[in-house]
Amino acid sequence: MAPDDATTRRIALAWRELRRGASGAALRSHLLGPDGPALEQAQLDALEILASEPDGWRMSDFADAMHIDPSTATRAVNRLQQLGLAERVTGANDRRVVVARATTTGRRMIRRVTIGRAAGMERLLEQFDQAEREQLAQYLERFVGSIDRLVAELANQA
Repeated sequence: MAPDDATTRRIALAWRELRRGASGAALRSHLLGPDGPALEQAQLDALEILASEPDGWRMSDFADAMHIDPSTATRAVNRLQQLGLAERVTGANDRRVVVARATTTGRRMIRRVTIGRAAGMERLLEQFDQAEREQLAQYLERFVGSIDRLVAELANQA
């Protein structure tokens, strides 16, 4: 089946708007609150991942979870640390290991964002019935899988 170029362009534009659109920045600012730090989406993602492991992440594991190189992971943690949202501590099981984790303030922020995101998502999906929601979820999961496969193929070609 030949791809529909107009449909492909519509999907590409929608994807760009989801990733970079001004609406995303405004929504992120709303979720962080009027007194919250000005975090980019990648920084918010990093904080969310840090908060998912109360004992912290070794930097290499954190970089893998973020799908980024270790130097980028280090810079992300440094920025969050400057904002008081992350900290570096010795590992619980091995005192020679340094791990990064969300601070109490960072975990509180992520809880607030998670609650706000869930409420916002519910409002976004109001116009979809349950069958449409299920279908959208399946398509998005397939789309993410396609992205992961493409990235793996490109990495193997390099």
